[in-house]
Amino acid sequence: MEGGRSLPLSRRDLAAATVVFAIFGVGLAGLYLSMPASDYSFLKLPRTLEDIRILRDNLESYTNDYTVQVLICYFTVYIFMQTFMIPGTVFMSILAGALFGIAGGMVLVILAATAGASSCYFLSKIIGRPLVFSLWPDKLSFFQAQVAKRREKLLNYILFLRVTPTLPNTFINMASPIVDVPYSIFFLATLIGLIPAAYVTVRAGTALGELKSVADLYDFQSIATLFFIGIVTVTPTLISKGQK
Repeated sequence: MEGGRSLPLSRRDLAAATVVFAIFGVGLAGLYLSMPASDYSFLKLPRTLEDIRILRDNLESYTNDYTVQVLICYFTVYIFMQTFMIPGTVFMSILAGALFGIAGGMVLVILAATAGASSCYFLSKIIGRPLVFSLWPDKLSFFQAQVAKRREKLLNYILFLRVTPTLPNTFINMASPIVDVPYSIFFLATLIGLIPAAYVTVRAGTALGELKSVADLYDFQSIATLFFIGIVTVTPTLISKGQK
């Protein structure tokens, strides 16, 4: 926390978060123990492109032999990271492209990211209010006002936010239940809105050898394309307001 403040959570909130964390921990430990005997010293959450290359080199043949186990582990780790706002899902998305190609990687990333965002949404619904108010007071006020103004075309607005880098996805996951974004709208906007960004990262994974840094993913052309798609999604809202 900024200024040395402690987390603004009650003991009950911390207990609930600890229980959810423990459930994930037990699940991940169970998956690890169920894997065939081998040397897994290379396994780690990827933090750099070099980490991804090491994982790809070690997991390529393993994935062919134990595809289901790898998919379940990947899915669980991705959801865990998003639920607890652990940085690095962009590297996980690149890894999906490196292991499963564009089509398979996109399906995996979109489903995992939507599930992870949903998990974060429901955890925030239970314990997130004081945390969101403390971490992002200004962003929350802006988001709340925009949601209130666009209630009739809320799906278009959340789609716009998902496609463009206007607000961080972590913030959207945490703040949406606080400002009363219905889960049905949140789910659909997330499922559809993450497709363009997933394509960018997964495609990069298929050309991992040519990638020099994560910054290369989001050049001017990529950002402009994402904003163009975002403007298209919000256009129906603007047209309906103009007609009124």
